[in-house]
Order: sequence, then structure tokens, then C-alpha cells
Amino acid sequence: MAEFVMKDIVAKAGKSDEFVIASCATSTEEIGNPVHYGTKRKLAEVGISCDKKRAVQLTKSDYDRYDYIIAMDEMNIRNIMRIIRSDPENKVSLLLSHAGKSGSIADPWYTGNFDDTYRDVLLGCKALFNEIVN
Repeated sequence: MAEFVMKDIVAKAGKSDEFVIASCATSTEEIGNPVHYGTKRKLAEVGISCDKKRAVQLTKSDYDRYDYIIAMDEMNIRNIMRIIRSDPENKVSLLLSHAGKSGSIADPWYTGNFDDTYRDVLLGCKALFNEIVN
């Protein structure tokens, strides 16, 4: 969800050419699968498309490829660190930390609450975007 929300924010600001935004799984369970139908439905509700997206796994080389590696929760942080081994440039963070909040974004796969997750993702993505451009 966060990949597409961030892409939407960046596009609406006319800065798509300045950003490379992607999302990666930190486990192998969903590799190759499309976006969850609940996420697709919530994004469509707010006018955001996520068609053609298939899950890919984070790799160690992604650390050098991206300036920011953003996680939704502490489990993702642990899995990211298992893959990349170290974070000497402090690229890894929780999305909500950019909005001045502690804690995780609830996974709607478990909660079933895509509205709350979208609200938190939007808050975090807006804050991260503002942090980057300002």
C-alpha cells in the first residue's frame, strides 16, 4: 500500500522523475503474488492503481540502490536487518517515525482494517515526502 500511496503523493507534486519508489517483501511467502485484494480495493477507493504489481523480495544490494528503506513494523525492521546485515548510513526506519510517531502500522492482512492502515500510511508517506523535499 505504501508504495502506491507514496507514488501518488510524488506524482501529484510533479516530482515523479526525481523519485524511485518500490516495495519489497522481507519474507518469501508472497513472492510473485499480486497485491492483496483488500489493499487493491482500498487504493481503488481513493483513486490509486496498483495493477501489475507482484511481490519481490528485498535483497542485500537494495541497500545501495535506495536512499531510504522504510518498514511498517518492527518485524519488518528485523527481517530487513537480517537481509542487509548492517545499516551504516541509517537508511532503515519505521514509516510513522517520519510523522513524529512511535509504533507500527497495523497489517490489514491480520486486522482486516484497511481504512486505519491507509490513514497511517498516508500520514507517514506525507511526512516522509515533506522531509525529503524540504
